[in-house]
Formats: sequence, C-alpha cells, structure tokens
Amino acid sequence: MASLVSSPFTLPASKADQLSSLSQKHFFLHSFLPKKINNLPNSKSSLKVKCAAIGNGLFTQTTPEVRRIVPENKSNLPTVKIVYVVLEAQYQSSLSSAVQSLNQNSNFASFEVVGYLVEELRDENTYKTFCKDLEDANIFIGSLIFVEELALKVKTAVEKERDRLDAVLVFPSMPEVMRLNKLGSFSMSQLGQSKSPFFQLFKRKKQGAGFADSMLKLVRTLPKVLKYLPSDKAQDARLYILSLQFWLGGSPDNLQNFLKMISSSYVPALKGTKVDYSDPVLFLDSGIWHPLAPCMYDDVKEYLNWYGTRRDVNEKLRGPDAPVIGLVLQRSHIVTGDESHYVAVIMELEAKGAKVIPIFAGGLDFSGPVERFLIDPVTKKPMVNSVVSLTGFALVGGPARQDHPRAVEALMKLGVPYIVALPLVFQTTEEWLNSTLGLHPIQVALQVALPELDGGMEPIVFAGRKSHALHKRVEQLCTRAIKWAELKRKSKTEKKLAITVFSFPPDKGNVGTAAYLNVFASIYSVLKDLQKDGYNVEGLPETAEALIEDVIHDKEAQFNSPNLNVAYKMSVREYQNLTPYAPALEENWGKPPGNLNSDGENLLVYGKQYGNVFIGVQPTFGYEGDPMRLLFSKSASPHHGFAAYYSFVEKIFEADAVLHFGTHGSLEFMPGKQVGMSDVCYPDSLIGNIPNVYYYAANNPSEATIAKRRSYANTISYLTPPAENAGLYKGLKQLSELISSYQSLKDSGRGQQIVSSIISTARQCNLDKDVELPEEGEEISAKERDLVVGKVYSKIMEIESRLLPCGLHVIGEPPSAMEAVATLVNIAALDRPEDGISSLPSILAETLGRNIEDVYRGSDKGILKDVELLRQITEASRGSISAFVQKTTNKNGQVVDVADKLSSILGFGINEPWIQYLSNTKFYRADREKLRVLFEFLGECLKLVVADNELGSLKQALEGKYVEPGPGGDPIRNPKVLPTGKNIHALDPQAIPTTAAMQSAKVVVDRLVERQKVDNGGKYPETVALVLWGTDNIKTYGESLAQVLWMIGVRPVADTFGRVNRVEPVSLEELGRPRIDVVVNCSGVFRDLFINQMNLLDRAVKMVAELDEPVEQNYVRKHALEQAKALGIEVREAATRVFSNASGSYSSNVNLAVENSSWNDEKQLQDMYLSRKSFAFDCDAPGAGMTEKRKVFEMALSTADATFQNLDSSEISLTDVSHYFDSDPTNLVQNLRKDGKKPSAYIADTTTANAQVRTLAETVRLDARTKLLNPKWYEGMMSSGYEGVREIEKRLTNTVGWSATSGQVDNWVYEEANSTFIQDENMLNRLMNTNPNSFRKLIQTFLEANGRGYWETSEENIEKLRQLYSEVEDKIEGIDR
Repeated sequence: MASLVSSPFTLPASKADQLSSLSQKHFFLHSFLPKKINNLPNSKSSLKVKCAAIGNGLFTQTTPEVRRIVPENKSNLPTVKIVYVVLEAQYQSSLSSAVQSLNQNSNFASFEVVGYLVEELRDENTYKTFCKDLEDANIFIGSLIFVEELALKVKTAVEKERDRLDAVLVFPSMPEVMRLNKLGSFSMSQLGQSKSPFFQLFKRKKQGAGFADSMLKLVRTLPKVLKYLPSDKAQDARLYILSLQFWLGGSPDNLQNFLKMISSSYVPALKGTKVDYSDPVLFLDSGIWHPLAPCMYDDVKEYLNWYGTRRDVNEKLRGPDAPVIGLVLQRSHIVTGDESHYVAVIMELEAKGAKVIPIFAGGLDFSGPVERFLIDPVTKKPMVNSVVSLTGFALVGGPARQDHPRAVEALMKLGVPYIVALPLVFQTTEEWLNSTLGLHPIQVALQVALPELDGGMEPIVFAGRKSHALHKRVEQLCTRAIKWAELKRKSKTEKKLAITVFSFPPDKGNVGTAAYLNVFASIYSVLKDLQKDGYNVEGLPETAEALIEDVIHDKEAQFNSPNLNVAYKMSVREYQNLTPYAPALEENWGKPPGNLNSDGENLLVYGKQYGNVFIGVQPTFGYEGDPMRLLFSKSASPHHGFAAYYSFVEKIFEADAVLHFGTHGSLEFMPGKQVGMSDVCYPDSLIGNIPNVYYYAANNPSEATIAKRRSYANTISYLTPPAENAGLYKGLKQLSELISSYQSLKDSGRGQQIVSSIISTARQCNLDKDVELPEEGEEISAKERDLVVGKVYSKIMEIESRLLPCGLHVIGEPPSAMEAVATLVNIAALDRPEDGISSLPSILAETLGRNIEDVYRGSDKGILKDVELLRQITEASRGSISAFVQKTTNKNGQVVDVADKLSSILGFGINEPWIQYLSNTKFYRADREKLRVLFEFLGECLKLVVADNELGSLKQALEGKYVEPGPGGDPIRNPKVLPTGKNIHALDPQAIPTTAAMQSAKVVVDRLVERQKVDNGGKYPETVALVLWGTDNIKTYGESLAQVLWMIGVRPVADTFGRVNRVEPVSLEELGRPRIDVVVNCSGVFRDLFINQMNLLDRAVKMVAELDEPVEQNYVRKHALEQAKALGIEVREAATRVFSNASGSYSSNVNLAVENSSWNDEKQLQDMYLSRKSFAFDCDAPGAGMTEKRKVFEMALSTADATFQNLDSSEISLTDVSHYFDSDPTNLVQNLRKDGKKPSAYIADTTTANAQVRTLAETVRLDARTKLLNPKWYEGMMSSGYEGVREIEKRLTNTVGWSATSGQVDNWVYEEANSTFIQDENMLNRLMNTNPNSFRKLIQTFLEANGRGYWETSEENIEKLRQLYSEVEDKIEGIDR
C-alpha cells in the first residue's frame, strides 16, 4: 500500500494567523497521518494543519519538475525531447520508467521527458516553462484535455511550434486540441470536415459512449486494413492508431515501444537508424481484474471459480452468505500499474467480510460491462448487493459527452445502490485537506455533478493523486457500501429504521417542520404501509394525531413540560466513548453535557420508539437564540446534544438506515468543506456509517444536492401540494362584480356612479397603493374612467389567477385529477418551442388575430378591452382543460388509463372535449392541429402529476435497491420533474446559462431598467444589488445568472460540448445603454453548487472594469476606479463584486434572529448580514476559496440605487420562506449610502408566461392578499390541523422579517391579519385548540410588530392580545397536566 506521509507536515509560525483555531488541535490530524498522535512534539514554532490557500492562490501548487527526466547521455547519442500534458497522473510512473529503461539500454538515442498535469497550466509561471519546454521539443503528447480554458492555452502554445515539432500526438480531447495532431502526412487539422471514417466519428453531435466504443473498434481493426495500403498517408495514419493502442495499453513496455516507434519514424536525427520495436500488447477492453488473480477474466463464472479456490481468505468469505460488492475501475490505472488505491479498497472490503467483483473498461462506457459481469445472464438477477464506482466519472462517457439515459437503463436493470467515490485529480492530498472548498470546482462538475445524473450517491474522496489510498476514507467508503448491501440482505422484520423529524425554530408547536409537507400524517401513512409490508412497528397508535401526542409530550412529566418525550438519557461518559469527535465541539460549546438537549447531567434524545422504528427529533443549531453568536461570520460546530442524537441512532439504537423526513434539517448545513468531505467535516462525522434516505421537496433540487453531497443522502422527491388559483374574497369579490356591471352599463347614465363605487371599494381594499385612484367625487371623462377601471380590473385579475399550493402534501396521497387542473393550466400557458408546442393562451389569442404578448402588455397597462380579453382567454383555458380532465377521470376523480381515453378522444376530431368546450366561446376557430399537439402533451403531464411513487421509492431504498434519478425543479416549467419519488439531482453546472435563459434574462433586465428610470427621474441605475439562489438557477437554467451578465453587458460563450466557461463583452452600441454595476450576493447553496459560475461572473466583472470605455457608459469601471483610489488597491481587486458566506456557512442569520425574536434593533440585523455575507470569490486565486473583503463589499453596496430578487415558481413566494428577507439588503444600503437615500427595491416575477417586475412593496401586498389574508389559503392550511396553524404563524413572522430588513410592509397588512385571526372569535378558538404553542407565537409576533413600530393600532387591540397571551400560557400549562 502506498502511504503518503510518515511525518506530519509543518508550516512556519508566521502563518498562524490564517488558521482556524480548530485546526491547531491534535484530534484534527488527518486520516493518513500515523496513528500515534500522542507523541507529537507540541512545539510552539510549528503548526500541524492549516486551512488557508498558499502560494499562487490556485488549486494546485505542484510543479512539472517531479515529472522531468534529463538523461546523462555519456555516449553523445542524439537526444529526443518529449513534452506531455495529461489530465491525471496515472501515466507518470509508467512513462518515467519507460524513459529510464530506454536511457539505460538504448544505443540509438537518449530521451529527455517532462510532463504537465493540465491543471498546473493555470499558473502563469508554469505555463511559461511549458512554452519554453516546447521550443526545443521533438515530440508533444496530449491526452484527455477537456477543460476549455486550459485546452485553449495548450492549443496556443503548441500551435506556435507545431510546424517545427517532429510529431504531435493528441489522444481523445477537445476537438480544438485534437486538430493539432500531425504524424508525417497524417493530420487532423480538418477535424470534423473530412470524409474518412476516422473523422466521421468526431462529427456526431451526440458523441456519447458509442463514440468511445466505435473508436476502440476502429483502433482494433484499422492497423490491419491500413497495412495493405501503399501510400505514406495510410502508413502515417496506421502509426497514429498504433500509437493510440500503445497509449491505451499504458504499461511501461507498451510506452517504451511507442517511443521507439515514433522517434525512429519521425525524428530527423534518427532517420535511417534501424530500431526494433514490438507491436502493442493488447489487454482486454473490459473484464474482471483482481490484484491476486493470475489473469484478467472476461467471464464472471471463471472469476468466481477462481475466487472459490482462494487459500488466502477464510471460509466465510468464499461462502454464499458474504455480501457481494461490485467495483467499477478504469483500465488505464490497471495497465499503467497505478492501481494501489484500487487494491486498498479491495483488501478493505475483503477484510470486512465482503466478496468483490472488480470490473473495468478501457473506453469511457461502463454500462456494457456492468450488464455483462454484474447481472446473472440466466436469472437476470444482480450478482452484487451494491456497486461502487472508483472512477469518479459518469457511467457512460467519462469527461467528454455523457449518455445518462443509457447509464440509468443499465443501473435500473442492475437494481442495487450505486455509489461513486473519487480519487483527487487536480489537487494533492495536502491541498485538498487545507482547502475550505474541498474538491476543485472542475472535479465537482465532472465527477460529482455528472455521476449524480446517473443516480450516483456518496461522493467520498478515497484516494490522492498518484493513487495512494487515504486509509480512513477507504474504511468509511467500504463500511458504507457494505451497510447499503446489508439492506438488500436483511429481513424486513429485523431491519431498524430511525425516522428523523425537524423542529425549527425550536418550540413544541414546531415539531415536524418541513416545506409543504404534513409530516406526522405522512409518517403515519409510511409506517402503516411498512407495517403491512412486514416491518416491526409495534405499538403504533391508532391515528396521526395520537402519534404527535406521543412524540411531543413527555409522559413522565407530572404537569406542563417544556420537553418532548425523552427516548434516551445518555451519560456524559457514554457520550464521550461513543463520539470520538466530542472534544472538537468544546471550543464552541464548553464541556458536555452543556445546556442544550440536556438535563444538566445527561444528554437527552427526544423521540419515541415503536418496535424497530424510532421517531426522533433532530436538535437545532443551538445558537439561534443568541444574538452575539448570530454575528459570527463562520457558523459554530454542532453542539453536544446534536452529536449525541446521531451517536444514539448509529450506536445504541443501531439503525440500519435513517430517514430524514422533509425539507430540511441542519445536518447537511454543518461546517465542513463544501464538497468532498474529509473525516473532520461535521456532516461526515455525524452521519457516520448509516445509509441516509431523505424525503425532499421536488421543487428544491439545490438544497437536496447539498444533502446528497455533504450528508451522503439518497434524496427522494415528494410533490408539493396541488396548486389552485387564489380566487377573490370579501371586498375584492365585490369589486369584481362592480366591474362586471360597469362593463355592461358603462354607456348608460350609471357609468359615473358605478365608477365612484369601484373607486371607494378599491380604497377600502387598500388598492390605492397599487393603482392611482382619482379623488372621491372628482369628475373624470369616459376614457379616463375606462382606464381607472382597467387598472383596478388588471390588479384583481392578477390576484385572482395567482397560483397557491393549498394545504400540505401527505406522502403517498397523489392529487386527484381535478386538483391537477390549475397546474395543467399553467403548464399549458408556456410556449415550448423545442418540443413544437404552442401555449394555449397564444393559440386562443391567434384566433382573434392578436399576439398574446401584446395582450399581456395591454392588460398590464390597464387597457380595459385587453384586461377583459385576457380574462376570457384565462377562462377558456381553464374551461377547456377541465373538460379534458373530466373526460379522462372516473366517478371518484381518479385518472383512469389516460392513454386509452386519449386515443379514443384523439380519433374523433369534432368530439374532442376541448373543441366541444371552445365551440361555445369566441375562440371556436382555434387551430385544431396545434390544440391536438398541446393536449397530447397535457395528457402525458396529467399521467405524471397523478402517478404516485413516493412510498414505492422509499421502500426500494430501504430494501437496498437503486432509486431512479430525476431532475428537481418546477413541475410547471419542467414536467420531467414528475412523477415524484425519484432520486433528485440538479444539473450539469457547466451547462448554464442556456441560450433560452439568456433571452428571458434580457426581457427582465430591460423591464427592470425601464421601471427604475421611471421611478428615478429618467436616470439609469448605476448599481443593482441582487441575489443568486441555487434552486432558481436550476429551475430556470441560469436565468438570474444571465441577468447579471446582461446588466454588465457580457454574453456567455459555450464550448464544443455546450459547456459555458467563457464570456465576451457586448459592444456598447449593441447594448444601447451604460453597463450597470452589480453587487452579487450568492446564497451558500449557490456557492456550493455553482462555484464555476461564480468564477465566470468574477472574471466577467473584472474584464468589464478593465475595458477602455468612458466611465459614464461603464459604471462598473467608474466605481472600481473610485474604490481603488479610496482603498489604495488595484482596480482588479476593487472590482470584486461576487460575494457569499464563508465556505461551510450558510445564510446571513437574519432569518434565525427574526424567527427566534433574538435581535435588539435593525442595526444588529445589518451587522449580521455584513459579517456573514462579505466573503468574496476571486477568479485570480480560485483555490483560495472565499476570502473576507468587507470594506470592498460595503463600498460596493453603498453605490446601489436598487435592490433586486427573482421569484421563479408559484410555490415559493416572499413570505413562504425566510430566505428571501434573510438576503435583502434594502435598509442596509440606505445606511451605507452617503446621501442616506433608500434604494428602490424590485422583485422580478417569472412564475407565469407574463413576466413582471414589481416593487417589493407591491409584491408583499400581493403575497398578503393571496396567502395570509385569503380564506382559501388559510382554510386549506387549517385542514392540515397542528401543522397548518404553524404555517399561518410562519407567514406572519416572515412578514415582520420584511418590515425589519426593508420597511416595505403596509400597516393595513397587520391590521387585516389581526381582524382575520384575532378579532374573529371562532377563528381564534380553532387556532388555540389546534396548536396552542404556535398560536402563542402568533400573538407574540403581533405584539412584537407593534412594539418594534411596524404596526400602529388601537390600544384595545393590543390590550386584547396581551390578555390572550396570558390565557394561552395558562392553557398550555393546563393542557399538559
């Protein structure tokens, strides 16, 4: 086993200040340091581990000198100099040994060689050395160069020397680099244009795995064919193909013969010298390899026969009862002898009692070998219990082009958990350990994000570069793989499951918090199902309500207990024995047991056990109530109670799997690296060795991805509740009736009178903030009357048609077909040009010779006839889709076989239900063909909406089967998100922003700029402060990212594979306005998922700041020059605009402070925001991760004229979650601006086809009217009982959050909420009886809003609230007696 270091590395003491104090503790020494830690000299002068970037600020500081061999050449032989560039280091040892033995034994030439890893070329000095090395080189070799910016560097350097070089050999890489190939008369400069079969391969647009396979076949057969062709050209081509065979063969012998062949054929000094070389030794393209086996096998039966005869292992391992683990390996590591990391994994698995079947492939397609060697050809059953890929690549296509559907098909056939672990490629082990980012962004994109699309889980770093194993990581990887395998083998009755629920903010009324999910009803439905299936769930209560009581009330307590039910008391000694990392927590939390989740002597685990199922409550972060801790820029470690919970689950309850129930807990957001955990990252320590299954909302792929990467979760999606239109109520309904009568009577004498009623009713409904209303009794002309009515009408239609999720989802209860109508109407409202589908509104508008975009614009302006037409279009859309859905459902509202019904419907033309419906409207002439295409698509969508696989997938995961992967996102934009119950993944981070996203972004930016000019006396905004969210950018394929690019006036440039890694400036003429400066606040989740895009943005802003343009046309440059002068720094540094949290920390904590009422004044909230969000990403030192640049951050924010956020899906709006106000800097900017002027605050709403830019105040009002104050919404919530009350309280708390960060909440919102929930006796009693704890928090929030000056109201209202507060306190104490 190759071991890396035998002594701890030390650093000079001057670096001490850069260290986190944690890393100076002994228990933090890492996996592969020697086990004897106690005897390390505890000297003051040197530190053991450090977490800061060193040297050039890039990801790797290694140099090519370790790969340089200069011959002694005593006999004055001609020297052949070879320069090579490769992706990974596996060729280094093989090539070096080939060159050394040539230099010892050859009598015709001596060989000088130097090798570069492609990542090293980022460093300017290394790149200069590379160019210099090329100047006197004879031969250049390149392989697997797939990173665009580096590929272009290689191309530029080699192109200069190409004509002079004797030979240029490039093996599979980007086409730009492949075109450099030349061997004699053989060249690839026409790559992609020529007719030869070789070039045709590269032309295919979709070069998936097939490409690699056909290339291998070609390589096998061509030399035989070419041998018989006379021309030099054919011989040169033949030598190229032989070279590729030698290279893929990879062994020192093969490489030695390769160098002999090329140098003797092409180096002029050796012309005429007779050099003998052998043909390539060909290895199996794919097969089974074991380090102790006598040969490679291409038949799994033969391999298992050999396995059965092994003398070196015990009986048990050879017997039929051992778990079997399949491994997927890269052939190049095996043939180059660079395989010690593979050997380590095989040995570790066998030592833990598991059999292994290690398969490999030479190309980049592993799907064939998986089907051939891991599935029994006769029974079609898997021969393994779980599979671990050690390649780090996607199953099909490696780093180039992937074919995910092919991979998923193979893995579905196999049907076992699929883990993709990875060796480090771009960093040394030490560099990875020191990095707060963890893995290099490009490795994250290629080897974490892409395998996730195949359904891969658990991206554990198990080896360093040069293939040395990291023993502790290997041990964890193997234990986890065996645990997953055990799920397949254990019987259901003996399987133990720990269901974990969340309680946030910590309060009895909040146990079981999860986005859109009725948690206890869902758990109850899951447990009932598991019980039926044979799991032991002894003592499960009769109802979901009783289940809540069991968990949230401590039965031992004599009277009111603030505590939940205690499932286990853990003594401090037991805790310390079970939790090896406990000492690391003392820095933040003192000695155990501490005061969280403890009774002063023991640590308490809350929850309740039923048979083999434990339902536990995950502790919270622990610092949410402490304003001082909320100000720390880096998040604290988990507290002792948190650690004790997971120690209990793994080591005392001994769970076979943990099921985290709903979006989302705190485990995956604990401090540690962003991706590629080491064994001192808290998420890794906490989850330990337990398989983690996690129910996650389908519309939140970004946070689900964090859970996958940081807590190794198999994330299973659940549906958000069916959406409905908000509808109208009370005064709004009255307004709508008045407008109807106005339209029919406006030309009679009563027009004026009705308009007066409309105006006064609109005032009562507080619409005067959204629409300019004339004074009461003012005479207005008929034209003006139409406009006033049109504007009011447009506003109430906007409220009426707003989509809202009604109630909460219960796992395993899909919506009925009629509940799906509103969702289908919204799916139908979007054009889908890539599928040839027109939107229903546009088809209907065309019937009347109108363009739907014009109708939207007219309606926005309040033109009465357009508002009315839009209403008719909306009504016809709803009507025709309802008619269609009714036809496909049975009496109980369940969808019957849509396919049969559809084909019978589609056959009849005239009888199509939508045609029947439209024939009685003004749209009877709608285009039938377009309608048919659209409704076929809607039929497919309907099937997906009502399909139900949430329980099925959970059971598959618990039985150790593969869960089919699927994208997360918004089902309206992307129906492929459905059906739920898939293993959620995000997208290829390098694929955004797409061209379509760029188009949509331009529209929004133009509207934003127009709107700001109107509100700002015709002046352009100089700076916009905005937020980038992870989920939004996944759902919209990078729209908000594209908005930032368009504001500063640059466009993304995609490479041959469609990946975006470059930008170019758009000329000022084309832009037609100045470049607008930006301050970008990336959420912690965006930072983790899209670090490549942060790099892209930072490069873009700095490029724009350095353009030679007049400052009045380039605000980025204007401000950067001013700030550089003020701070005494370079312009490039002053142009830092891309900020987020420190690595491993999330959110500005403003939300925690507001939710827990733990803040004194707004200044304190603003300090939290500044201290947590002022970490910048620097494209010039990407390896340094996030560095604090608070001064630049404050100066940039102080120039902001507007703040801006995006809403991208109907399910999440401003008051539904606390993230939006948590990231809002409106009041903060006002305090930072020299003139103290409040910036305008805007929200772009792209939730419907008619994108809008509204002010923040308008959006908050719209939100309050459609949710908090809307009977349809709150009654929907009340029907969910205990959890529903909490949802109502949460909306009010988030509204207070907006008051605190922006001051944009109108007084009437609080006043109306008070009359809805408090003045109404009946409502008040329902709330109090259903969830008294949450009701108490509701009253507290009203009192807080008043006390902080956000709500002015009558003294008797406040008196009533105070009285209620003490009543509910008594009631809570009485209830629990």
